Amino acid sequence: MTPVAQCDLVKRTKVAYEVSERRACSTFCVPRLTIRYRSVADEQVSLRMRIREIAASRVSWGYPRIWVQLRREGWLVNRKRVYRLYREEGLCMKRHKPRRHRSSSTRVPPPSATHENECWSMDFMADELFTGCRFRLLTIVDDFTRESLAVEVGRRMTGGHVVEVLEWIGHVRGLPKRIRVDNGTEFTSKRLDHWAYVHNVRLEFSRRGKPTDNGLIEADLPPVVVPIVNSVVRSSVPAAEAG
Repeated sequence: MTPVAQCDLVKRTKVAYEVSERRACSTFCVPRLTIRYRSVADEQVSLRMRIREIAASRVSWGYPRIWVQLRREGWLVNRKRVYRLYREEGLCMKRHKPRRHRSSSTRVPPPSATHENECWSMDFMADELFTGCRFRLLTIVDDFTRESLAVEVGRRMTGGHVVEVLEWIGHVRGLPKRIRVDNGTEFTSKRLDHWAYVHNVRLEFSRRGKPTDNGLIEADLPPVVVPIVNSVVRSSVPAAEAG
């Protein structure tokens, strides 16, 4: 039994049976020094607050990726301490969460873009050719100018493909300060996370089950995408790419 459990047992015994501390300790063979000990260790209040902030904004992250983010921000803290504080704050994630109980993290609405290249939005679309071949489209829009920056077409796209497209756009017109994305595996990948950190770009994730958090790109579909999606004469993915 841990010291914390011993203290709790003695405390509940004192209240339930109205006995002294000495009597309760002797009954369970618990040293009184254990009961009266007061920790002098630093409670790490600022670190705890920062861990909770990261966990609230990145609802799909566990403690390993939170630890990486803390190291990037300059916190000199090891992995084991982050894990201990992560558990004490009750932030452990359930491995198998039923869809009907899916929770979403509340957050402050992000500010609107006030100039070009301040904030972009990214999302994926999917369609099927008349031959039955499915393909996907990565669309990127500037939130301020509503300009379609890229429409990348492919059968299978990963976080690496997203990074390649962003690198190409960055060479042409520079990179934004923020990019709004959903919680798709391509956007939560370590490859994209590392790229965003290196280029000082903040990824703003929408809440799970709340597509309206990234509603700009959902509502303002780039006009160049419409002919591709609605076409019924496309016979191959390269033809869609050329279109």
